[in-house]
Amino acid sequence: MKNKVDKQKDFEAIKKALEESPNVFVAGFDKLTVAQDYALRKTVRAVGGRYKVVKNSLAEKASAGMAVAGALTGLKGMNSIAYTSGDPVALAKALVGYAKTNPTFTFKAGFVEGRVVEVQSINDLASLPSKEEVFAKLLYLINAPAQRLVTAINGTGRNLAVVIDQGVKENKFNQ
Repeated sequence: MKNKVDKQKDFEAIKKALEESPNVFVAGFDKLTVAQDYALRKTVRAVGGRYKVVKNSLAEKASAGMAVAGALTGLKGMNSIAYTSGDPVALAKALVGYAKTNPTFTFKAGFVEGRVVEVQSINDLASLPSKEEVFAKLLYLINAPAQRLVTAINGTGRNLAVVIDQGVKENKFNQ
């Protein structure tokens, strides 16, 4: 059993994590083995997230007065939180992928960019492209017109050179 000082440290750690993370996913993890839990933690760390098993009452008290409180109130059973201050899509994809292979891992709620989301919204979020993919597509769309312009300008000079070359070969430019 933890003493009061350790409980206070846990409370402060959870409160700090919730304050610094605009993206939090709450999940139940009944009957996960140690190996499955290790794989889950490794998956979450790989996408820049953090994972923590929380005591329901402690999480509810730590989130009091915060916007994330809506996702952490009234929890029942064994629960955990996965959180990140980075890309919520990457974390959602990692968690949904893990949940597909481990059906005992279930979502309960989520908090993404300042608002509480339901379980279906977490699955929808996981189907979105990541930030890097969106940036790559955006850069391609910005760059494409410039590439087409350069190709057209080069094409005009190339076509003129071909016409002159054909004229020289057929002796049409001789005096």
